[in-house]
Amino acid sequence: MNLSRRLSYRRGKEDTVADRSAGDGRKAGTVTGAESTAEIGRRVLKLRTERGFTQRMLAEPAYTAAYVSTLEAGKVRPSEAALRHLAERLGVSYEELTTGRSPHDATRLRAALTDARRALATGAAEDAAGLFAEVRDEAERLGFAEERASALLGLGDCALETGDLTVARDHFEAVERLLSGEPLPRRVPAIRGRAVAHLLAGELRYSCYLLESAIDELNASGLHDPYALLLLYTAAIAPYMDMGAHARAVRAAELALALAPSVDDPGLIARMHRGVARTLIAEGRTAEADASLAKAQELYEQLRIHTDLAHCHWMRGYVHAQDGNLERAERELRTARDMLASKRAALFTVQVEVELADVLRRRGRTAEAEALLLPLLAHSPAAGAAPAPGGTDTTPAPGGTNTTPAPSGTDTTAAPSGTDTTAAPSGTNTTHAPSGTNTTHAPSGTNTTHAPGGTDTAAYEAGLTADRGAVHAGGAHRLLGLIADERGDAEAAEEHYCAALSLLERTGAAGDLADLCRLLGDLLRREGRLEAAMDAYRTGLGHRAAPGTTTLGPAPAEPPM
Repeated sequence: MNLSRRLSYRRGKEDTVADRSAGDGRKAGTVTGAESTAEIGRRVLKLRTERGFTQRMLAEPAYTAAYVSTLEAGKVRPSEAALRHLAERLGVSYEELTTGRSPHDATRLRAALTDARRALATGAAEDAAGLFAEVRDEAERLGFAEERASALLGLGDCALETGDLTVARDHFEAVERLLSGEPLPRRVPAIRGRAVAHLLAGELRYSCYLLESAIDELNASGLHDPYALLLLYTAAIAPYMDMGAHARAVRAAELALALAPSVDDPGLIARMHRGVARTLIAEGRTAEADASLAKAQELYEQLRIHTDLAHCHWMRGYVHAQDGNLERAERELRTARDMLASKRAALFTVQVEVELADVLRRRGRTAEAEALLLPLLAHSPAAGAAPAPGGTDTTPAPGGTNTTPAPSGTDTTAAPSGTDTTAAPSGTNTTHAPSGTNTTHAPSGTNTTHAPGGTDTAAYEAGLTADRGAVHAGGAHRLLGLIADERGDAEAAEEHYCAALSLLERTGAAGDLADLCRLLGDLLRREGRLEAAMDAYRTGLGHRAAPGTTTLGPAPAEPPM
């Protein structure tokens, strides 16, 4: 046997011995298990055949044809050195030979994710969902966990925008399972998405629980990731505001502003400005709120994120309504409504319509307001029997399971892509006079009788049901109660107020409940039913006492700034 043959024979024998001894935990290569060995063998055989190589041509000068034959049959586990030799001879990368995945596959999938994100930002969520689903399936087939997780996140955001909240939660939970072994900052976007879905479903406390638990874990473990923390604090503003925990919302906004310089993500910075604007609106600082929204709007225009840009118009409409500039408010709200309807964002479109209905009512156009509101409640179960004003809130404490979930579509402030829970202009300021803008919006019901000039959303067929739209239905009932009260129909007004209370008590939206109890108490007092009026007032005071403290535990730990 000549020297080269002896060296090749020896090299093949050494690889075989080394591979057979790898069962003791030492790394003899990257291939483990009979199944992986067989897959490698089939891959080598396929590539060799495609290139027209004989086994000897592939093996030499370092290995023997017999060794390649044994490898292709899956009877030997190759070492890293052998795999690198074969990869070089076959003209592929080491990774492609060992895993079947080409580095170009990851690049291709990431480009497809970018296209899907662009489609979600500028077009209909259903179209974007199709693109995300293709990436998810391909990434799963190729074994790219990171790209698969990104696609699942995109699918969750699409479902949030279309109002399919159960589907959204399923996608976000799938991301958390897929990344269960990763550091918490990697899982934060999915946790935030799930919190938004619960928020939109009316489960405010559980939304807060998810966000605060993640914040506590990040800070307690020393993982002070600025991006993850900014995402969580920005998302927490909306449920805090809806629950009446204004001080906690303001603190979250302050921490978000402090973290912002450390984050290089224009989209997230824009969302933060929207969240901050909501706290400023609640404090009556409308000029500052409008300035914050202008910053967000400029960023969204640069990024061409149409849904979030619509939310800016929505919030600016609310700001103008607070300032009493109802003409500008109506213009902004109609712009937002048309933009969202064009993207088929059903849930957010009808939320804007409730805001618009309030502005129309305040402008004396009550018939148009009613025409917007009544179809939203067409499929609503009578909203339940009117509860006693002192009804008990059945929503769970943070961390508990909500056994009486409010219908989906609770918060008007969540970004349609699910990225932002602080967007809705209708901030939860529940201390407004009855003519103020209602902060509890209509659900994603079907509105087929829009005010003049409106965009027809008849395609959105999901009406109000027992498990969807409680807070939004409550907002619509509140406005209808105000309209009935203003025209002297006390019986209809009482019916709508009580229906709103029945719906809202599930959610823990303390400020909204207090406002409704005041309206109901005023109505009952004018009717001479003083005992019932006092009961309503007492219930309202219970919801207003110590905002946030009756439903939330201690505030989460803060990061070192």
